[in-house]
Amino acid sequence: MPDRILIVDDDRNIRYSLRRMFEEKKMEVLEAKNGKEALDCIQQREIDLVLMDVRMSGMTGLEVLKEIRNINPKLLVIIMTAYGTTETAIEAMKFGAFDYILKPFDIPKMWDLVNKAIHVNQLMKSSVFFKPEERKVCIGERIVGKSSKMQEVYKMIGQVAEQDITVLLRGESGTGKELVARAIYHHSKRNDKPYLPVNCAAIPETLLESELFGYEKGAFTDARIRRIGKFEQCNGGTIFLDEIGDMSFTTQAKILRALQEKEITRLGSNEFIKIDIRLIVATNKNLERLITEGKFREDLYYRFNVVTVNLPPLRDRKEDIPELAKYFLGKFNKELRKNIVDINPEAMERLTGYYWPGNIRELENAIKRACLLCKGSYILPAELALGTKVEGDVKKRQEINAEEGLDKLIDIIYQKVIKIPKDEREDIMSVIEKALIIRALNETHGNQLQAAQILGINRNTLRNKIEKYAIKITKGVEI
Repeated sequence: MPDRILIVDDDRNIRYSLRRMFEEKKMEVLEAKNGKEALDCIQQREIDLVLMDVRMSGMTGLEVLKEIRNINPKLLVIIMTAYGTTETAIEAMKFGAFDYILKPFDIPKMWDLVNKAIHVNQLMKSSVFFKPEERKVCIGERIVGKSSKMQEVYKMIGQVAEQDITVLLRGESGTGKELVARAIYHHSKRNDKPYLPVNCAAIPETLLESELFGYEKGAFTDARIRRIGKFEQCNGGTIFLDEIGDMSFTTQAKILRALQEKEITRLGSNEFIKIDIRLIVATNKNLERLITEGKFREDLYYRFNVVTVNLPPLRDRKEDIPELAKYFLGKFNKELRKNIVDINPEAMERLTGYYWPGNIRELENAIKRACLLCKGSYILPAELALGTKVEGDVKKRQEINAEEGLDKLIDIIYQKVIKIPKDEREDIMSVIEKALIIRALNETHGNQLQAAQILGINRNTLRNKIEKYAIKITKGVEI
């Protein structure tokens, strides 16, 4: 079904030009020459996006927008304005307009804005479900998997969705964090309000703060007009911040204040603006390590970490791969107008035996490519572009996991040490070394040769350290 756009403008030439432009892209276009016609159309038809002028005969664009918010708060509206009415367009954004574009139109900017709005609209309209009993009543995407690890994820979604609290989603890239964020949104009390996703890694660090909080005219060199940020624009709704580990310290500080005080300030302003949003955040980075490196605020970490949902990598839930693969097969059969019956057993064996460093996203792309190449009724092994050195992939991942485990251990030790008053701290390196020696000796029942091998040192070095730390070896090891 093509995207349906409603153009609201009392200028027939503008409506005609926009209609031609959108119809060339296979979009369905409806027209209204005033606010009353627009509201009647919105009440009678399902609209994906509204492009509306500010100055019209009868109701103004601002008045129409207020009515649209009452009819359908999730319907996205892009305001079209000339330079003389920019301030009015900014006011419209305060009332929930998605964005505005200046006349005369810059066509590439217009397309970029329209595509973004349609994408966000699809995210809000396409429900995400995860409970088996919802499959018959819910139209949209679903989170696939029956493994024990995914059952834990489903439990967490069910427990936190209706609670108006911040949720931290953690997991490797491609594990489905964005899908889980949408599931939480669709099952929340705010599901009738807007949902705005922001990828912190995709926006340059210098622009992210202004994107989230907005700015005043003259706040910096190119700030020619006031700009409303996502926090103010999405007031009452839900914001999903992806890749929070890439935020600057300045942005982190402003988000912390927004969460604590429920208010924001635009760049270049001293005015405090009250906000009411729900925040869902996600990262594939080790936040604890970033804290120790001085790259992430510890106080913000605890604000985010109210409830954490950990998404398992695909290699840890391989029993879900057949169901996921068939789910994607059905999806791409429909999208690509194919009629592939199933996945050949040998091909499925390759799928379950592969390591999937790119997780579910990589599996989805692999199935899509296989569907494109498939000329018969079954996907064959030759149509799967997978790596062949699975053992090497596993070994590499094991090394990465070991390194991550060491990082977590160091983080735990560091966090405990910094909480001890400075005048009470011992030589931390000596404390750790002594504890490791005692542990190795206990594990080997006092066998110094075996303990030295575990610690990666020679026996003479171990003897010197035992003497240095006055460790007594009897039946057990004593300090």
